[in-house]
Amino acid sequence: MVGNHHPSAVADPQLIVSWRRDRDENARTELIERYLPLARKLAARYARSSEPFDDLVQVACVGLLKAVERFDPGHGTAFTSFAVPTILGELKRHFRDTCWTVQVDRRAQERARAVTAAQQTLAAIGRSPTVPDIAEHLGIEVDDVLEGLQAALAYNAVSLDGPTAGLGPGGPPSLSLADTVGAADEQLELAHERAALGAAARHLPRLEREILYLRYGEDLSQREIAERVGVSQMHVSRLLRRSLGQLREQLEDDPAPQRADRAPHRTAGRRRLAA
Repeated sequence: MVGNHHPSAVADPQLIVSWRRDRDENARTELIERYLPLARKLAARYARSSEPFDDLVQVACVGLLKAVERFDPGHGTAFTSFAVPTILGELKRHFRDTCWTVQVDRRAQERARAVTAAQQTLAAIGRSPTVPDIAEHLGIEVDDVLEGLQAALAYNAVSLDGPTAGLGPGGPPSLSLADTVGAADEQLELAHERAALGAAARHLPRLEREILYLRYGEDLSQREIAERVGVSQMHVSRLLRRSLGQLREQLEDDPAPQRADRAPHRTAGRRRLAA
């Protein structure tokens, strides 16, 4: 219950009767004006949130209007006993339905709010709480805390065009978050081919592996390879043809399941071996 209301915020039973029974608009207006300080006071409970305070006051006023419309004095309760939970409910509904950048279910929102509140409570004692600390404080499992922390990330979104943290005055301009997102690495598409080719090449004699490396790794000509390993150029050519043929056979007979989108790369790899 919110106490210490504005002196004028004392419901006049006659105003309530005039509005409920006679639908007197003047009585309704006066009721609303009397309880505006109460609505502002309830909105102030959420003043530390990211929502502008004026917006919160407007939401609280909507809750006040609903309380005036729905209150039934025949139930024998005070108007404030009905208005306070009605206004608070409207504020909570506002946060639940309109403030989350990415909508998550109500249970996840409540868990995120509980975890955030526990973090603030535990931080007040002078140290940063760990996940197990929060779980113990709330009496829930660690996995539930992690779920709440993950859901809390959906409350606010950051634009990819927004800057990253700068290096201070005089430093280089900050990059945008989009600039920090990695680009596609075409070499990753060949990683599987390299792995398969390396495994197949291990079955070749050492001399043939060396010749393959010099031809395709260092891009030497057959004449340069012949001079390097001490054999004729014709012998280098013959060993290349034989080793490439063996590699093609092993790759074609590889029983490992292949993804359909890798097939063109494997075909391209075999064409390179045949060159």
